[in-house]
Amino acid sequence: MAKDKPFRPKYEPSRHLLDFHIAGFTYHDGLDVIDELTLGKPVTLIAESDNPVDGEAVAIYYHKHKLGYVPAAKNEFISKLLYFGYGDFLEARIQYMNKETHPERQFRVVVQLKDNRK
Repeated sequence: MAKDKPFRPKYEPSRHLLDFHIAGFTYHDGLDVIDELTLGKPVTLIAESDNPVDGEAVAIYYHKHKLGYVPAAKNEFISKLLYFGYGDFLEARIQYMNKETHPERQFRVVVQLKDNRK
């Protein structure tokens, strides 16, 4: 009788690029849509290369509502991708939420590469 081979899952590289708390949540439209923001909800990343404070600023939107920004310490790579037109390769979603904590820590976003394999 043949001995069963042990199960070995196929290696899949992670699509994860970055995750972060939304910076500046208290200063934008987050409270207008806070009840709509749930785990897994997609958000949009928009480069703000003309931002007077940070030329690599990346704003986070839920529909037409600005939620805040990718923190300055983590925005350089994403800003470049968006600036040069590679935003279609990215997907961003609400990864974590805790409405009982400080507003700058209430929401976390994860940015991943889209899986375009057929």
